[in-house]
Amino acid sequence: MTEQRLPRASTEQETAPLLRDPEEADAIENGVNGRDGYFSGQRNVAYREQVTPLTKILLVLALILLFLSTIFFGLFVSAQRKLNLERRPNPPAPPPPSPTAIPEEPVCLTGDCIMLSASILSSLDTTQDPCENFYEFSNGGWLRAHPLPPDKGSFGAFESLEQDNERVIQRILEDSSSTASFTTSYDDHLLAKLRGFYSSCMNESKLDERGHEPLMAVINNIRHIFKGREVVIKEEAEVNKFKGLTAALAYMHSRGLDSLFSFSIEGDVGVDPNYLVLWFSQPSLGLPSKEYYEEDDIRDVYKSVIERLLLIVSEEDEQALSRQSKGTLPFVEQSNNVWPPWHWPPCDEDDERNKKPINKTKRAHELAKKVVKFESEIAKASLDLDILYQDPIATYNPAPIFNLTASLPQIEFARYFATFTPGKFPDRLILTYPPYAESLSEILEKTSGDVIEAYLVTRAALSLSSYLGMDTEAWQAQRTLVETLNGIKKGAVGERSEYCVGQVEQALGFAAGRYFVNETFGGESKEKGTKVITDIVKAFQTSLKGIDWMDEKSAKAASEKAEAIRVKVGYPVGSPNTMDPASIATYYRLVTGDEDKFFENVLSASISDEIRSWHQLGKQRNLDSWEMYPSMVNAYFNPPSNEIVFPAGILQPPFFNKDWPTYLSYGAFGQVASHELTHAFDSAGRLYNQKGKLEEWWTNSTSEGFQVKQDCIIEQFSEYAIDDGKGGKLHVNGNLTSGENIGDSGLIQAYRAWKAQYNSSYEAGNEYLLPGSPYSRDQLFFISFARIWPRNMKAAAAVQQIRTDPHSPTRFRVDGTVYNIPEFAQVFNCSPTAKLNPPPEKQCIFWGSS
Repeated sequence: MTEQRLPRASTEQETAPLLRDPEEADAIENGVNGRDGYFSGQRNVAYREQVTPLTKILLVLALILLFLSTIFFGLFVSAQRKLNLERRPNPPAPPPPSPTAIPEEPVCLTGDCIMLSASILSSLDTTQDPCENFYEFSNGGWLRAHPLPPDKGSFGAFESLEQDNERVIQRILEDSSSTASFTTSYDDHLLAKLRGFYSSCMNESKLDERGHEPLMAVINNIRHIFKGREVVIKEEAEVNKFKGLTAALAYMHSRGLDSLFSFSIEGDVGVDPNYLVLWFSQPSLGLPSKEYYEEDDIRDVYKSVIERLLLIVSEEDEQALSRQSKGTLPFVEQSNNVWPPWHWPPCDEDDERNKKPINKTKRAHELAKKVVKFESEIAKASLDLDILYQDPIATYNPAPIFNLTASLPQIEFARYFATFTPGKFPDRLILTYPPYAESLSEILEKTSGDVIEAYLVTRAALSLSSYLGMDTEAWQAQRTLVETLNGIKKGAVGERSEYCVGQVEQALGFAAGRYFVNETFGGESKEKGTKVITDIVKAFQTSLKGIDWMDEKSAKAASEKAEAIRVKVGYPVGSPNTMDPASIATYYRLVTGDEDKFFENVLSASISDEIRSWHQLGKQRNLDSWEMYPSMVNAYFNPPSNEIVFPAGILQPPFFNKDWPTYLSYGAFGQVASHELTHAFDSAGRLYNQKGKLEEWWTNSTSEGFQVKQDCIIEQFSEYAIDDGKGGKLHVNGNLTSGENIGDSGLIQAYRAWKAQYNSSYEAGNEYLLPGSPYSRDQLFFISFARIWPRNMKAAAAVQQIRTDPHSPTRFRVDGTVYNIPEFAQVFNCSPTAKLNPPPEKQCIFWGSS
């Protein structure tokens, strides 16, 4: 008789799902209790056959195992059912503030939803009260899981996403198969240039082998040009100390090396915002801001770095002269005759007359002190950053070119301009701060030629030393300053590949962006990202009717400006066009990609940028151009062209994903979009009309009402302070950060935009709930906003941010923003005495109430 066998249960039937609906748990429990027929059938089969002693033993063991399995399975199902019942909204609600209960509706249980929910929940610190410290509540888990890397002064969600984007580009640069689908000759050219640039940066042995040679080539050119290409005695050099200054500055500025002053090509916002004219401004400094020159410890470090750089140049001179005497000097160096016959560092006049032996270490020390003093005076003469960044009226000073040439006679501007725009001499320009040119002239007049020369040399060395091998003295000298200013652990250096990908992006960002976009920005990303933005614009226009400080006439004009804003998302389609490799190749035609010459590759990129910029002088703005490349984790509002721009690089998690529920996208990316939109109406942006022209287009009463609100937010943020790392506190500069703080207040527009589209989005299935989350959609909207701002920082880096960055520290960008949004306190059921639920008279509400 044939033995009857029952089919074995499949693995899927044996294993319970990770998450299960209570009704499904009930069904499984009933199935377990109803297995008598199965067991009895198995017994009947067994007893039909002859049973041996071994079989009896095996049967007993099998029955015991089945019995134990049944018990454990029953316990598991019971526990699972209890867990599911506990998650139902029936238990009494905990005391406020607390998450709201989950509505009885379907929850997304896909793998992506589970991972998304886990990511959000793991970032939280639920020991914190969201109504008292929303930043820590939303980000405490993330901050613990992402300790500050030793090679960085700060690290947050932005930097984390930057690393993710850089890994995508790194694969493109290292794996040729990743770009096999790009078959045009232009793509071959671009990819070869990108990969050559990257390889030159990664070839550390070659960089160390070259030593200081590429830096010295630049420095020797600066010195040779500054000296007027003539051998002169000391007294004549003093009389003619400005002889080669103009040419030396032109040489440096054409390579992106900032010194003494700076020029930029921007729109004439007072006449025609799209007509590009010349702007004259102060230079960047060797230290981040003028405050650092008043601190003894920082100034001493800076002075020692300058001294080291001067000594390095002196030592390189000696080695070069030694090679020259032995006939081993490379032909290019001999032919240029750049090795100076003068003493370096330049000697004192008395020493020169008395022919005293030169103590180069002592001389470098003294000269470094004078260079730092010289630069300190330039810093004092410069305009404060809060005015430079926040007051477009104060910094718009059109003038005939004569005003500049008369104020700064030490510079031959006709000769200077000939370097950049042959045959063109602008007759008009914009001065951001007219007194600076006169102050600079006075500083130059009282400064000796050797100090000016040393200043130019050290500015170049500081800017370019980071592109040398890490074994070089110059690289190590500049790194000392970087470590000090950012609080970085001495000797800590990050992954070389991360650095090199960043250099490729800076030099060839639009080229790399073509392949980055192909990898990361497909499907409906652009359409859905654009919808978030346009919904927020509509919400802003609607809110204008309820703003108490804005009258009807100004509200109408504001609505028209919002309607006129150009929205750019993902990547440029103009010049260059991400979809057109020929236009990108033309854009970067002057950038080299030599596999053996990283330093020269960087310089070629700087030269290309300068030529491209100056070429626009006197022309109309290209309205299709972008200021940021596609992989950048950032966004911007450009007042003269009245546009908001969002690169594909920021349209990635934790900011955006086309498949997320919309309450998350509107909370995270919606904050980015509303921030940039609000910049069009912040303390500076509001002064530009819908065509980008600088004029007062609000009524006087509206402007006065806005000023009251601005004063309120300046006062609010000025009360926030950080630890300065020296036992004291450093307060936020409310004036410097007011524009960005007002921009952050636009979060309420993102919230309103999400609410406005909620019903249609819900019907379309785009407001689905996440598994395991005890938070409501409204709460997750605000949590999603806060989760883009976690940041660990060293005290030194935080101090630098306070002094130089128009953005407030991220902690205050979170808590300071929701402080002024009553809807936040309502959503989290905050008590009337909660820190983030202040009375209305304490809040700075710009955009009306719901």
